[in-house]
Amino acid sequence: MHACRSLRRALLGAFLTVTAAGCADGCQSSDPVAGAPSASASAAAAPPAVALSPELRGKVLARVGKREITLGEYAATLERMNEFERLRYQSPDRRKLLLEEMIQVELLAEEARRRGLDKQPATQARLRQILRDEVLRSAREALPKPEAIPVSEVRAYYDKHQAEFQEPERRRVAHLEVLSEKEGTELLKKASTASPKEWGQLVGAHSVDRGRSTAIGDPDEFAGDLGIVAKPGVEGGENPKVPEAVRAAVFQIAKVGQVHPELVRVGNSFHIVRLIGKTDARARSVQEAERAIRVRLLEERAKKLEADLERELRAKYPVVLDEAQLAKLKIPKHAP
Repeated sequence: MHACRSLRRALLGAFLTVTAAGCADGCQSSDPVAGAPSASASAAAAPPAVALSPELRGKVLARVGKREITLGEYAATLERMNEFERLRYQSPDRRKLLLEEMIQVELLAEEARRRGLDKQPATQARLRQILRDEVLRSAREALPKPEAIPVSEVRAYYDKHQAEFQEPERRRVAHLEVLSEKEGTELLKKASTASPKEWGQLVGAHSVDRGRSTAIGDPDEFAGDLGIVAKPGVEGGENPKVPEAVRAAVFQIAKVGQVHPELVRVGNSFHIVRLIGKTDARARSVQEAERAIRVRLLEERAKKLEADLERELRAKYPVVLDEAQLAKLKIPKHAP
């Protein structure tokens, strides 16, 4: 199944080539990126993964109606795959399978043109979106790899954004949940002085939530485990399993192993909250943050590159908006 998906992705470039060729013969495209490098052209710009002489690349491998599939096109399809996917096509049978898939693409593309599907607005819109992605992908090829970004640039980013690499204090919270306030009050007295084993017994006997923890350690101490949270208001500290009031309560507990002195009400439930683990706040070193910084810097370069490209294209292909016409479009507030 995975091999089939990989093969179809590689054939996407061949399909675009066929469709674009058909449009070149009979379509008047208003695409603002018309004339951009095709998928096959982009692949050709990269170092070839399949060694073929120019003469061999021009040899006809198959004919589908008037369309010819060359050995070069076949090689380009392989080159669009990653190196591990290409390994699947070492045997003659697998290479024949790839050729048959390419022929199927040609047959279906030819039939699509005969039916006029290539001229439908939806098809043209999808083609423009794919061409957009190809132009952006081609432009990004000029960007360096993350590891090629200078260490000095990484250090400068770290120094300027040190607050982003501060890891907040995190706490591991467990709870015992009941539906009766009276029962919760009685259990809170027992839980306040309970040993890890006694805590586990209380949770097992009374809690409506007896979810098992994946933590390594004393199974009794981790009974009722809800996971790790940061203080309310700290970005990234949310945990969908932990209600906000429970998060707030666990940060009011002084020591690991203790419980919050009061019941915490959430909806119709009453929670006894226990602190079962704690990690102090710390600053990540530049070495620890290096990989993340390199990725961020690369993302910033990619955004700038795309913004510069758009400005260049807007100057080349003037854009005129009619906002008055756009304002006439009324979108229903409710789905029918």
